[in-house]
Amino acid sequence: MTDLEPEPGDDVQVSSSKKPSGGGRPKRRTFTADYKLRILEEYDRLLADGEPGASGALLRREKLLTSHITEWRKARKNGALEALTPKVRKPSKSAAEVENEKLRAQNERLTKKLATTEAALEIMGKAHALLEMLSESADSDTKPRK
Repeated sequence: MTDLEPEPGDDVQVSSSKKPSGGGRPKRRTFTADYKLRILEEYDRLLADGEPGASGALLRREKLLTSHITEWRKARKNGALEALTPKVRKPSKSAAEVENEKLRAQNERLTKKLATTEAALEIMGKAHALLEMLSESADSDTKPRK
């Protein structure tokens, strides 16, 4: 028997070739704190027994990575059972919400620009009226004298 042949009881299927039926991104798995602690205890027991390949078989059976074990051990070592619970993420915004926020920001920006433009037009109107008054008074002062 070669090293590459599976031993009886080993899980030989590491991953599935089927694509996710959802069509989009695969859903991220979450694990309960109880599950994590149970797997850590079993993994540590298998390592202590010294049975070759047993811990790897556990990881394959549960479809886990050694990085999972490493992270969960750190959390357990820090004594934070809460750290073993999955982190709650904010739900991502829908396309409509993103579009609404974008339109609100644009509306706010354009409202400010409109207010500035209206103020400038009012000042220009007053300046025009003042110049007309000055022009009329200058015309009346320059009438030819006889």
